[in-house]
Amino acid sequence: MSEAVKYSVRDGVAVIEMNNPPVNGLGSVLRPGIMDGLNKAAADPAVKALVIMGTLKAFSGGADIREFNTPKSTMSPTLHEIIVVQDGFPKPIVAAIGGFALGGGLELALACHYRVAAPKTQLGLPEVKLGLLPGAGGTQRLPRVVGATEALKMMTTGNAVSAEKGKELGLIEEVVQGDLLEGAIAFAKKLVAEGKGPRRVRDLTVKVDGDPQAFFAAARADLEKSARGFPAPLQILGCVEAAATLPFDEGRAEERRRFQILVEGSESKALRHMFFAERQTTKIPDVPEDTPVRKLDKAAMIGAGTMGGGITMSFVNAGIPVTLVDTSQESLDKGLATIRKNYSNTVSKGRLKQEDMDKRMAMITPSLDLNAVKDADIVIEAVFEKMDIKQELFGKLDAIAKPGAILATNTSTLDINVIAAATKRPGDVIGLHFFSPANVMRLLEVVRGAKTAKDVLATAMALGKKLKKVPVVSGVCDGFIGNRMMEKYGIQAWYLLDEGATPQQIDAAMKKFGLAMGPFTMYDMAGLDVGFYVRKRRVAERPDYAYSRIVDRVCEAGRFGQKTGKGWYRYEAGDRTPRPDPEFDKILADYRKEIGVTPRQISDEEIVERLIYAMVNEAAKILEEGIALRASDIDTVYMTGYGFPHYRGGPMFYADTVGLPKVLAAVEKFHQGYQGGQWKPAPLLVKLAKEGKGFNG
Repeated sequence: MSEAVKYSVRDGVAVIEMNNPPVNGLGSVLRPGIMDGLNKAAADPAVKALVIMGTLKAFSGGADIREFNTPKSTMSPTLHEIIVVQDGFPKPIVAAIGGFALGGGLELALACHYRVAAPKTQLGLPEVKLGLLPGAGGTQRLPRVVGATEALKMMTTGNAVSAEKGKELGLIEEVVQGDLLEGAIAFAKKLVAEGKGPRRVRDLTVKVDGDPQAFFAAARADLEKSARGFPAPLQILGCVEAAATLPFDEGRAEERRRFQILVEGSESKALRHMFFAERQTTKIPDVPEDTPVRKLDKAAMIGAGTMGGGITMSFVNAGIPVTLVDTSQESLDKGLATIRKNYSNTVSKGRLKQEDMDKRMAMITPSLDLNAVKDADIVIEAVFEKMDIKQELFGKLDAIAKPGAILATNTSTLDINVIAAATKRPGDVIGLHFFSPANVMRLLEVVRGAKTAKDVLATAMALGKKLKKVPVVSGVCDGFIGNRMMEKYGIQAWYLLDEGATPQQIDAAMKKFGLAMGPFTMYDMAGLDVGFYVRKRRVAERPDYAYSRIVDRVCEAGRFGQKTGKGWYRYEAGDRTPRPDPEFDKILADYRKEIGVTPRQISDEEIVERLIYAMVNEAAKILEEGIALRASDIDTVYMTGYGFPHYRGGPMFYADTVGLPKVLAAVEKFHQGYQGGQWKPAPLLVKLAKEGKGFNG
């Protein structure tokens, strides 16, 4: 018997207790112990029933991710072999579920004959989030227990249900209010006393609302609209239809067939890549995991604008009180009103209780006095994106903030080292680049300055997790990881306008690729004014800085996007729908004449390649320069902060999927074309393509 599995017998009830931290993953450590316990209980005439239990924190989270893509994941006994034994088990089996039963964990529980759970336990099959479907009978058993409608909802969203909801659906028989193990044993003894033997889920029939053919046709039509780019939901639907219309073993074979289609597909590989990529970001080679972190009990936020307000919400949501500082009462009042409105909207949607909103608002202390930050453990600024303003502010903070306080800037492009040099404590300075809206977006670029102390970096990464962000380390360069790449994306979009494309065509091509919106819709939504200022700074700093001046012509015409009612498109009052604008068409036509370019037909394929490969080529330079620690970090930045389609796995993984030789060939072709100086192939791209390797190893 494995040390991770404890077997005991109590009053004629055998108990298998699983303990494989942190989530009771059903790996090679647990599976043999479970099988041994099943065999012992079956062979012992004194055993009348069996209880399978995890810990109070976790019944099982499913497959052990530490064994993904290793031989251990397929070692006998497999989960399927265990479930076959459960199906043929001659005595009633009760699953005692605490914490959560997810994925293979719920499939193990579904193969038990009865299920009880502790209150607030979560039950779900989230495989769809990895581009997969439940592969151990979940698509066949869950519909037999809760019906086709609820099973489809659970499996195609991947969302879990509570124990209370599970009882309502018939997924569990009883919610145990007291000691879970004692309650499960009592339930098992009651089954024996009442003469209730095994009740195999596989022998139940699937409940379908109305005519099965019409039901599945309607469900398929709905999923085809909502699951754009993701094949797993439709494959899950096919499995549930098989559960409703075929014998169990035939449905199970259909599940395995469809599972193999998904596991070998690029979408699932991309989603699995991102699953692991997010978990890699906190691993910093020269900063050990046990590096002491500084306490962050109080925060101060300088600037009550859009970013400052969103960052403030992120902190108070995590239970960290914030002193919110601005230079004018009007700005402070406006910022607090926006925060209050955001929380009120969440309350109105039922996602936050009024008393919780009141507690969070009470954790914000407004002030017009910069000295109010003196007790803060961390001070973050989100003032205007101008170096002299930030340097002046950091000089003041250096004199006011207490020793050991972390001084953070939310700059999206400026040099952290120059900002840090304005203080006498550059080791305490770090970049925390939040993305707008900061209370919603998951990405946090943690910018490490040349003198940033290791404990400051470790503290910032831990803070990111506490704020429920995905922190990614970046070195110092203009634009860091995300915006440096995005600049190349934008430059190619503007050059495509020079050559003959329209904003509508480019946006449509990128939406078809899978982005939530194209570049021109995005720029109009974000506002063109900040970029206008940044370009002026870059031209002053780098006279050779090249880009299409069409973007400046738009700004010079006072077109700054939705905020002014016109940008690349025009907008009606109170309506954010982008509409073509003849005024812009004239600006573009005049600019083409100015630079002497005759418009040509441009394919959607070229648009996608130009925009995506421009980012990939720049990312290769970022990787080679050590600005990013690993290719998967770059993918994480784009998946969590820039709306890159999840089923493509990030720009670097997408390039790996296409094949770096093909990417390099396209880059070299563009290097010979319009404004080809932008397309000098990155040395790392050339090297890896010639070696037949990928960015992600």
